[in-house]
Amino acid sequence: MADISAAEKNDERRKRVFVGTLPPDFLRITAASQQQQEAADQQAALALQQQMVGVPYAHSAAGRLSITVAQAKLVKNYGMTRMDPYVRLRVGHCVYETHTDPNGGKNPRWNKVVQCLLPQGVTSIYLEIYDECSFTMDELIAWAHIPISQAVLSGETHEDWFPLSGKQGEGLEGMINLVLSYSLTSSQPSYALYPSVGPVVMMPTPMYGMRPSYAPVSVYTAPPTQPAQPAQPLQLSEEELKQIEEMFPNMDKEVIKSVFEANRGNKDGTVNSLLQMCE
Repeated sequence: MADISAAEKNDERRKRVFVGTLPPDFLRITAASQQQQEAADQQAALALQQQMVGVPYAHSAAGRLSITVAQAKLVKNYGMTRMDPYVRLRVGHCVYETHTDPNGGKNPRWNKVVQCLLPQGVTSIYLEIYDECSFTMDELIAWAHIPISQAVLSGETHEDWFPLSGKQGEGLEGMINLVLSYSLTSSQPSYALYPSVGPVVMMPTPMYGMRPSYAPVSVYTAPPTQPAQPAQPLQLSEEELKQIEEMFPNMDKEVIKSVFEANRGNKDGTVNSLLQMCE
C-alpha cells in the first residue's frame, strides 16, 4: 500500500508541473499581449480624461514645488542579492520616478531633483520605493505619506529624514532623506504663465522589462475665464529652437515649445526640464 500511495503522490505532483519543451513565448511579452496592454492603457487614459474634464490642474497651480530625493536608509535587504531600489513620487495627479540605484541595497542614493507644479489643495506627497527586478514584477519595499509643512509653503527650504512603512511595520522600514522647497510662480494668474500647458497624467505603458514605464498623457481641461487683457504667450525664436533641437534630436518640436512656455522663456530651465524628461 505504501508503494501505491507513493506512486499516486508522484502522479499528482506531475500533474501540477509543466513537462516537455517550453513554448517559444515563455517569459516573453508577445505582440498580442503588448497590443492588449496598450489598448487597456488607452482606455484607462480616456476614462481618466473624461473624469477630469473641467477640473483645472496647471491653471490652478499655486506654485512650483522642488523635491530632491537624496538617499534612503532601509532596515532590510529583501532577496538573495543586493536590491536595486528606485523611488516613485505622486504629487496630485502626476507621477515621477528616480533612476534605479544598481546594488543600492539598504543604502541607496539618487540625488534626483523633481520640479513640479503644486495644484491648489494638494498638501502632501505619496512616495514608494521599489526594488527593480529583471524577470518578475518590481517589488514594493517601502512607502510614506509626507505632508508638505507650512514652513515649506512659506518659502523655506526644508531638509529632513522621513520614516518609511513596509513589511516591518508602520514607520519601521527605514528613513528617506528629502529636500523640499516651494516658490510662487508670480502674482499673475497661472493661466497667464502657462497658456498652453495642461495637466499631465502618467499612465503605464509596457516595455521590454517588467517594470512599467510611465508616459505622459495630456488631459483636456475647460479653459478658464480669461481676463480682458491676457498675457501674450512666449515665443521661441527659430534660432533658439534650432539650438535646442540639435541638443534633443528625438524630441518633438511642439513638446520643446510647450516646455519653453512652461519655463516662462527660461532657456536654461527648458534644457534642464528636457534633460529630466529624457532620463
